[in-house]
Amino acid sequence: MTRRLVQQLHLWVGLLLCLPLVVLGLSGGLLVYEGWTRIVDPPRTAVLGQAKPIGDIIAAARAAAPEGYAPAFYRAPEEPGDFASVRLTARPQRQGQGQPAASTQGGGVPLRMEVDPVSLQVWDNLPSSGVLGFVHTLHANFFLSDRRFVGWLGVAMVVLGISGLVNWWPPRRRWREGFVVRRKARGIVLYRQLHGAAGIWAYVVFIVVSLSGVYLAFPQTLRDAVNIVTPTRDLRALAAAMKVEYVAGATAMPVDDAVALAAQSVPEARVDFVGLPSRPDQPYRITLLRAGQDRGEPAVTVFVDPWTRQIVKTFDPRNYSAGETALAWQHALHAGEGAGPLWKLLVFVIGFLPLLFSITGVWMWWLKRAQRVAAAAGSTAVTSSPTAGRAAE
Repeated sequence: MTRRLVQQLHLWVGLLLCLPLVVLGLSGGLLVYEGWTRIVDPPRTAVLGQAKPIGDIIAAARAAAPEGYAPAFYRAPEEPGDFASVRLTARPQRQGQGQPAASTQGGGVPLRMEVDPVSLQVWDNLPSSGVLGFVHTLHANFFLSDRRFVGWLGVAMVVLGISGLVNWWPPRRRWREGFVVRRKARGIVLYRQLHGAAGIWAYVVFIVVSLSGVYLAFPQTLRDAVNIVTPTRDLRALAAAMKVEYVAGATAMPVDDAVALAAQSVPEARVDFVGLPSRPDQPYRITLLRAGQDRGEPAVTVFVDPWTRQIVKTFDPRNYSAGETALAWQHALHAGEGAGPLWKLLVFVIGFLPLLFSITGVWMWWLKRAQRVAAAAGSTAVTSSPTAGRAAE
């Protein structure tokens, strides 16, 4: 009875949500390898050589941006020969006391500019940025106001994964059949074997990616759940709430000096990300990768006071609790980052599984339904046949 209920749950969740789950999976897969979007860009190559200071790169992006935009963060080139990335956001420009803020030319839409770190040539309004932004917004929230819809789709993925494992579980001494697709399989048998074999071989990655997606949509809820098991600080909230005190008459610390100060506390580390203060009471937020670390791994985050020129706080993954470490990995695992090229490839492939599951699942349901209809029609025809009636007499 319980297995029957699980089968029905798996069937109807899959049928009702197959389309949005396919869109979610495909968009996620496309985001794993962002390089494909560059096919729409004009040909361009970064100059090899000594990179300019970060402050110069940010200044080049600011100079190329429309009036009213200010840099929000800097991301370093991943490898030599790559472009640095600067994101700029619209800042309201006050006309004077009691006057409304002037509007920006860009309409308030954030800008992402790529800057050659050697020549300081700026590439803005690249077609790939629009394509990537569209796919990212589709995957993150389906163009809705928040991520809850996508979060519940992630919950549905987890439910389908657990119920699918129960449905797949083979009888004793027939384990091998659950992992293969027989060459001579046809019809429902073929679809069932494809559905089951694909699901079991990809099961661990599928569940990890689904659960991490749920966390990204409902971080506070899952952090509270993890905190029951092991002490877990809300590092996201602590970082967002970090404040410094503005010193009247003082000159803000240049970004390169702030990065150098942060790097002194983590020997042999390289800068990956710099969050720039948007208000006088905000610190620099500098992310550093230790030697051998890949982008996406939990990294050291150093907060630097631009007025006192001192380090305010450091978040070091080496000092995280087990729960904090697990949560710090969620974004990287979901995006296919930080765990090597094989994990990246597996996460990319997982994005296409909902499409395979939907095709095989819907066809199995349709063929079984057609068989039941045909069987019922045949039974009715036999029962109503005069010959059948005389035979019964």
